[in-house]
Amino acid sequence: MSTEIKCPNCAHSFPIEEVMAEEYKKDLREKMVSFTKQKDEEYHKKLQELTQQQKLKEQTFEEQHQQQARKFEQQLAEEKKQLQTALEENLRKTITGDFEHKLQLLDNANKENEEKLKLARSKEMDFLMKEKAMKEKEAEMELEIQRKLQSQREEMVEQIRKQEAEKSNLKDTEHQLRVKELEKQLDDQKKLAEEMKRKAEQGSMQLQGEVQELILEELLRNAFPFDLVTEVGKGVRGADCVHHIRNQFGQDCGKIIYESKRTKDFSMEWIEKLKKDMRSMGVDVAVIVTQAYPKGMDCFGEKDGVWICSFDEVKAVSYILRDGIMKLFSAAKSQENRGDKMHMLYDYLTSNEFSEQWKAIREGFMSMKLSIQRERDAMEKLWKAREKQLEKVMLNAAHIRGSIEGIAGTDSIQLSLTDDEDDALLLE
Repeated sequence: MSTEIKCPNCAHSFPIEEVMAEEYKKDLREKMVSFTKQKDEEYHKKLQELTQQQKLKEQTFEEQHQQQARKFEQQLAEEKKQLQTALEENLRKTITGDFEHKLQLLDNANKENEEKLKLARSKEMDFLMKEKAMKEKEAEMELEIQRKLQSQREEMVEQIRKQEAEKSNLKDTEHQLRVKELEKQLDDQKKLAEEMKRKAEQGSMQLQGEVQELILEELLRNAFPFDLVTEVGKGVRGADCVHHIRNQFGQDCGKIIYESKRTKDFSMEWIEKLKKDMRSMGVDVAVIVTQAYPKGMDCFGEKDGVWICSFDEVKAVSYILRDGIMKLFSAAKSQENRGDKMHMLYDYLTSNEFSEQWKAIREGFMSMKLSIQRERDAMEKLWKAREKQLEKVMLNAAHIRGSIEGIAGTDSIQLSLTDDEDDALLLE
């Protein structure tokens, strides 16, 4: 039982054990302070003594080291002297031995050189003898060659004389024939000059038409560089040029033939002729580029299955016709083998191969779905267990913090695992 004491001034009662505990704490603090001071002084004294001893040891070590260095230098000097004397003696011995060996080698080399000179001289004599024999043989060969050449020259001179005689006879006959040929050529040239005068007017009109054909071909090539524009040669039945249309893959989509006319009047026979050319060449569209329109037409249009336009309108007409042919080609391509493709697709969808492949896809999908669900369930279990562990840690930490703060106060120790706001959120 604790004994309480009342204060005579304020009549406040408090246990006597607290007063005794405070006095006991003060005595312990004073003793602790004096003990620490005494220990610090003893530590400083021992430290000074150790430093002095260390300095003395270092001085003695340096003196010993210097003495050993001096002894080592003396030994080195003595050993150097001994090595120098030994090296001098060895050098003398080796120099004398090398000199004697070199003399022997020189004698041997001189003997070998003398033998080699003898062999070389004998070989040189043999070579000179052979060379002399070869020169004599070459001289004999040259004489024989000169004799043969002389005989061949004489034969060639005789042949040339015979040929010259024959050529002189031929020249007389050829000269007479040449004169007659020139007379005949003069007569033919006179006739040609008369015919050229007569056909000059007709040629001017034909030249104008050919110029328009060339300009038309150049215009089509520049407008459609990836297409093929071919010229129909003169004397060949057909139109003036053929336009081969190609798509972006280089496939031939169709053909357009162009007939160029540069006359004052339009003839309906042109249409019939171009339609025949169109059927014979297997062409899709035919176009007449003319300076004069038929009756009832004042701009480009279609007449009896043939397109008619002027030279100024041909570029726009060619663009329109080319676009239509390419669209028809793509539509026809898309309709090719349509029924066969539908049957093949139906057979594939109803086949065992398609059903087995679809089953494999479905099995893989279901296995992936089940594995994901299992992983999700496992992770949720793990998260729940960790949440429980965390709650347990936070509750125990809060209990420890409350008990320590009740004993030591709130400002003495910081024992929070996180901020105060985070603790509240984690405990919720």
